Amino acid sequence: MLTRLEATEKILAAKAQKNLTFTAIAAAVGRHPVWTTSALLGQATMTADEARKAGAILGLEPDVVAALQVIPTKGSVGKDVPVDPLIYRFHEITQVYGTTIKALIHEMFGDGIMSAIDFTMDIQKKEDPKGDRVIVTLDGKFLPYKKW
Repeated sequence: MLTRLEATEKILAAKAQKNLTFTAIAAAVGRHPVWTTSALLGQATMTADEARKAGAILGLEPDVVAALQVIPTKGSVGKDVPVDPLIYRFHEITQVYGTTIKALIHEMFGDGIMSAIDFTMDIQKKEDPKGDRVIVTLDGKFLPYKKW
């Protein structure tokens, strides 16, 4: 059995070789591009049918298709501060605005957290004459802390 890292390397090689976008692969799988990308990068689990569809469009071997169905160990960034500039910017956002986000969520909802399980995310491009904009929407269910 391949590791998820080995499978991801084969998936990315096939994607590049076939000149496919994550959006095109997601359409073939029948899922949102963000979720599909997460699964292809080893952070979500595909059903047998989803993995088969991904395998078909990418021309993946059966061992890679099987790896897509294995429950992954989530969290690919590691414990150190990320060095990739784009990932680092999200780290920086939480460093600078994390307490603001927390304060405003608590003010609006009370004491609790935003779920990363009952959760969706969307990424959009907004054209702007001053420079295109990135719009990231995080949509998670509010989970209040239990009192007992």
